[in-house]
Amino acid sequence: MSWQAYVDDHLMCEIEGNHLSAAAILGHDGSIWAQSANFPQVKPEEVTGIINDFNEPGTLAPTGLHIGGTKYMVIQGESGVVIRGKKGPGGVTIKKTGMALIIGIYDEPMTPGQCNLIVERLGDYLVDQGF
Repeated sequence: MSWQAYVDDHLMCEIEGNHLSAAAILGHDGSIWAQSANFPQVKPEEVTGIINDFNEPGTLAPTGLHIGGTKYMVIQGESGVVIRGKKGPGGVTIKKTGMALIIGIYDEPMTPGQCNLIVERLGDYLVDQGF
């Protein structure tokens, strides 16, 4: 299966009538493996900040999590494994695997829990597959 198919079929899937706004799979170096058509242009320093927060949890909290120039307030995650961000009625979930970052961006009516389920389920699967 191509990386694009993981984005199209597993991240942009329907859950209880809702879909993510955008999604992507990136390498730890910031290279884009696959993304939805409307995923924002991620800056290298944004990826560096995300990786640093996975390595040293809490580093993004004072400055916020930035993706494509959009700032999200960092909320509870799973230290070293999942980072979650909130902005107004939407937000973002980022799951780190051994080789990749799985990113899902959502907006109402999708709930944070639905986004978490989609992103973390694919992330857990990829970890099990050695990625």
